[in-house]
Amino acid sequence: MRRLGVTALGLRNGPHQVRVERDLEVPTTDGVVLLADHYAPVGLERPPTVLVRSPYGRRGPFGLMCGQVFASHGFQAVVQSVRGGFGSGGVFEPLDEREDGLATIEWLRAQPWFGGTFAMHGPSYLGYVQWAVAAEAGPELRALSMQVTASQFRDAINVGGMFALESTLTWVDLTARLKHPLSGVTTGIMSPRRARRAALSGRPLAELDVLATGSQQKFFQDLLVNEPDSPFWDRRDFSPSVARVEAPVNMTGGWYDIFLPWQLKDYAALRAAGRRPYLTIGPWFHADQRMMRGSVGEAMRWFRAHLLDDPSELREQPVRLYVTGADEWREFPDWPVPGMRGRRWNLQPDGGLGTAEPPESEPDRYRYDPEHPTPFLGGPSLLGDNKPVADQARVEARRDVLVYTSDALAEDVEAIGPVTAELVVRSDRAHTDFVVRLCDVDPDGVSRNLCEGMRRLVPGVNDPGQDGVRRVPVELWPVGHRFRAGHRIRVQVCSGAYPRVARNPGTGEPIGTATRMLTAGQEVFHSPGRVSSVTLPIVP
Repeated sequence: MRRLGVTALGLRNGPHQVRVERDLEVPTTDGVVLLADHYAPVGLERPPTVLVRSPYGRRGPFGLMCGQVFASHGFQAVVQSVRGGFGSGGVFEPLDEREDGLATIEWLRAQPWFGGTFAMHGPSYLGYVQWAVAAEAGPELRALSMQVTASQFRDAINVGGMFALESTLTWVDLTARLKHPLSGVTTGIMSPRRARRAALSGRPLAELDVLATGSQQKFFQDLLVNEPDSPFWDRRDFSPSVARVEAPVNMTGGWYDIFLPWQLKDYAALRAAGRRPYLTIGPWFHADQRMMRGSVGEAMRWFRAHLLDDPSELREQPVRLYVTGADEWREFPDWPVPGMRGRRWNLQPDGGLGTAEPPESEPDRYRYDPEHPTPFLGGPSLLGDNKPVADQARVEARRDVLVYTSDALAEDVEAIGPVTAELVVRSDRAHTDFVVRLCDVDPDGVSRNLCEGMRRLVPGVNDPGQDGVRRVPVELWPVGHRFRAGHRIRVQVCSGAYPRVARNPGTGEPIGTATRMLTAGQEVFHSPGRVSSVTLPIVP
């Protein structure tokens, strides 16, 4: 039945029969007992172990994908439920995983079947728990394989200083309802709907967890009252230790994943430390099943290379990217891809976009109303409940969205790498937001989103000059895209992406309890000395 289940998931069984020992007890430093299942290939004596720590259960699809598959291919696998879930003792404390992870590794070393080496594997939270222990796990840790994750989630929850409302509320609802191995199926469908319904209720943020889940959730409340620089995040941020990780790292990400920019920062930290991680970025959102299936095979090749000394199936180049628009995979020696040239596309009067300096002109103006916040269509997604790529017509028709479009391209233009923007703006609110979105417009006029970035402005950061004008840098998600000849490049500028991020009330009140809403009058400049622009990494 397990082998049939693996096939049903679209994965490939290996040649080995698998023996499973359920509910092994793993002690922690404070006396709490965690439960784990041990998968072992029959006939092999103490092969390397793959350790997986999960808040989503250790059976059902996760048990098959992370236990049965690896064991059938000749590895041992230990799939553990983290604290507070699926029989493990204690209370689930999201993102607080270092101590339990290290205790699990100590337990693993002491098992009579342990062969002396292990790897860790898994996506999202299952990747985050790898970073929590990787720098301290010891020489027995020989490889890490992680997907759509990062060493810290703080910046993804507070993206550009704006609270990532929909994905955070969806995850809180998801984890609050996971009770048994198959609960993830229905919960994965209903959690985004409950989260969106709660987010669109108009109620203060501090009430939304009750609206979505039926009860107050401590983690959600903690996020609302702890600023990104608060001590709350210190024990939950493992980015300072990334450079000390010596085990080889294999990363998989998606162009539409909520964690991609911070996953790439982890890649950069490893490269700066002299490591050579592998990186794959595909046309995927966070929970994309195409990515999940493919990542198991990637991990298998990675583990064979670093635990079994068989690198024969590793690709030649460490970076593999899917270029949208061209619809093809390409391999490169590094990220950012060497040889790319930054080309600045300047916002122009009358909605134009071009590489020339804009002429003297009046700024464009719009008014943002948090009572009727600018919505988002498409973009980074947690569970794929919103299409990652969508026709932008409904957004671009709004009066609170500025649109700047290039002439039709005479030849193909490819952009592969980081995307940045600099806006020169003025607002009549000290507390306000700006969102920049890059789009591809086809010859029929259909505008489709590629990537976006956002920035919350508060007093003391990017303060305006005496004339009220300020320069606002914005980091967008990276891209790997071909704009085909006859297409146009488009940039949107607005002040909301609701409910992907919480609306800015304009008052500076705490985000959890704010109820008063003030409109913001916004100006975007495009004239000599006040050039607003987007810089794309262009293939020469």
